[in-house]
Amino acid sequence: MWLIVGLGNPGAKYEFTRHNCGFLVIDELARRDGREIRTPECQALTAKISVGDEQAVIAKPQTFMNLSGVSVAALKQKHEVTDLSKILLISDDLAMPFGKLRLRLKGSAGGQNGLKSVIAKLGTQEFPRLRLGIAPDHPIGDAAEFVLSEFPKKDRQALAEIVTLAADAVEAILTKGIAEAMSKYN
Repeated sequence: MWLIVGLGNPGAKYEFTRHNCGFLVIDELARRDGREIRTPECQALTAKISVGDEQAVIAKPQTFMNLSGVSVAALKQKHEVTDLSKILLISDDLAMPFGKLRLRLKGSAGGQNGLKSVIAKLGTQEFPRLRLGIAPDHPIGDAAEFVLSEFPKKDRQALAEIVTLAADAVEAILTKGIAEAMSKYN
């Protein structure tokens, strides 16, 4: 059993903000399996999906980004996911150009507060993560304001393509393994 968690903020106010890339990918994975993310558990909305022979709990923590670890740790325990390599976190990354994907086996939070929270609650950095680049091609003044702002209309088609590609990467991880997925999507 996999635990796949998209990081973001709950509520319509944040739905299409840059910080909600993780939620958008989870929504796409659910759509592909004909599911809805609506089961409340462990301060998250969840669903169970199948990808190839693999089963996964997909989740959108409702704790807000900076407390994502509370929900992830509870989901890990509830679903008895003891193999950390089967916990995949999906988040935005302000340090990467818009549209770029990066899949890693482990690593630091890289300044992403949701990942910081998960690392703190799990007590380790030893879990895979998929990051979606959101950095603009121009300097920004306030990073928090930027990540909490919506994608402009001109970027919506590109965003849809990146979300689709990220969902493809997740499916590749589950069906072909993370090494092959890294070689194809990084």
